[in-house]
Amino acid sequence: MPRSSARSPARSATRVPAFALYGEPGQPGADVLHLESIASRSQRHLWEIDAHVHQGLHQVLWLQSGTARVALDAAQQDCSGPAVIVIPPGVVHAFRFSPHAQGCVLTLSASAVVQGDAQAAGQALRLLFDVPRVLALAGHADAGRMAAMFGLLADEFGAPGPAGSPVPLWLARAVLWRLGELALRLDQAAAPAARKHQALFTRFVVLVEAHHAEHWTVARYASRLGLTAERLNRLVRAEAGRSALDLVHDRLAREACRRLIYVAAPISQLAFELGFEDPAYFCRFFKRRLGCSPRAYRQRGLVAVPAP
Repeated sequence: MPRSSARSPARSATRVPAFALYGEPGQPGADVLHLESIASRSQRHLWEIDAHVHQGLHQVLWLQSGTARVALDAAQQDCSGPAVIVIPPGVVHAFRFSPHAQGCVLTLSASAVVQGDAQAAGQALRLLFDVPRVLALAGHADAGRMAAMFGLLADEFGAPGPAGSPVPLWLARAVLWRLGELALRLDQAAAPAARKHQALFTRFVVLVEAHHAEHWTVARYASRLGLTAERLNRLVRAEAGRSALDLVHDRLAREACRRLIYVAAPISQLAFELGFEDPAYFCRFFKRRLGCSPRAYRQRGLVAVPAP
C-alpha cells in the first residue's frame, strides 16, 4: 500500500490521521460538500494517498479510467475504471493510483445533503454507505450514466458562478441517489429467502462492528436480533461459512492488525483498547488467529506495508 514519505502527511504516533480533505484539518460539525479530481491531490503525492480517516464525512471516489489499489480498513483490493469506491465515515482508507488515473472524489457531510430533503437524501445515504465497498462498473449499463453525472458535477464545481448556487448540491444528491439505487439493485439480485437471511446477517455484522471491542457473547448478539444462539450460528454459517464467534473474533483480529500497523502505541495499550483485561491473553488470542505474536506481526507489517 502507499508508502510513508516526506511527500505524504505524517502518521500520528498514537492514531490514524484524521482529515476533512486529505492532509487538511477540518472544523468539527461544519457542512462539507466538495469535489476535486483524483489528479489534483494525488499527483502531488506521486499518486499515493497514505492511510487516513474522515470522521463524520462520507466519501465517494469515481475512478473513470486507470487502476487503483484500495485499502478499506484491513481489506485490500485492486480495481480498474470505471468503478465507484464508497467510503463511510470512520473507515481507514488508502490508495495507490496508476499515474494519470482519471476521475474525481466527492466528500460530503450528511447535514450538507439532507437539508430540505431529509427523507430522500437520508435514504440514499443509508443505501449507499451501509458498508465500504467497490462497485466495479466495467461493462455495466450504468457506467455511462455515472460518467455523465460525475462529469456534470465536476463542470459545475469548476465553473465560476454566484456563491450559494444550489446546483452543485442538487447534482450531488442525484449522484448519491443513483448510486444508492445501484447498490440496492445489486443487493436485491439474490432470491427473496436469501435476501431475508442476508438482511439478518447484515444486522449482525453491524452489531459486531459496533460492539466487537466489548466482547459480547454470541447469546447477546442473538438476543438483540430476536434469535437463539443456535439459529444465529446456523445463519452465519450459511452466509459466511463459519460460526458467529469466529466472525466476531475475525473482526477483533482485523482491528488488532490495523492498529498494530497504523498506530504506534504499546501493545499492552492496544490490548486494553480492544477490551482485553490481560495483555498476555490478547497475545495468545492474536497468535491463535494470525499464527504469530502481535510484536512479530507489527515488525513484519512495517516492512510489508510500503510495497504494493
